[in-house]
Amino acid sequence: MKAVLQRVTSASVEVDGRVVGRIATGLLVLLGVAKGDGEADCRYLVEKLRTFRIFSDEQGKMNRSLVDVGGSVLLVSQFTLLGRTMNGRRPSFDEAAPPDEAKRLYEQVAADLRAFGTPVETGVFAAHMQVSLVNDGPVTFVLDSRDRPSS
Repeated sequence: MKAVLQRVTSASVEVDGRVVGRIATGLLVLLGVAKGDGEADCRYLVEKLRTFRIFSDEQGKMNRSLVDVGGSVLLVSQFTLLGRTMNGRRPSFDEAAPPDEAKRLYEQVAADLRAFGTPVETGVFAAHMQVSLVNDGPVTFVLDSRDRPSS
């Protein structure tokens, strides 16, 4: 799984002119599911999203996590994160998981975050969406579950 996380003061996603998800302080997470991803990738990503210390403390240092600040997650599926751009003029999406599998794991990430008490809003899987955000910092990170330490 690849995820782009952006620390936000607000973010929303619209489908067909209707807001389907909106958060205040928290993380906008654009999530791409790759072929071969599974439950271990979900667990890694959920733990990282909840505990990654990228929110400022009283001294302005990144010492607080999503849990520490009581933030929310706006989770948006984005298969284009798996696009390969090395050859030609069009990206290849051969590394992206098939839609049914990607949707299952995307929904699993949302469910697992909620199970830990994290407020989660989502986009609509496979829909054309408009995403708006106020990036706080700006602070943006890319996570790849395949880069996790072996357990």
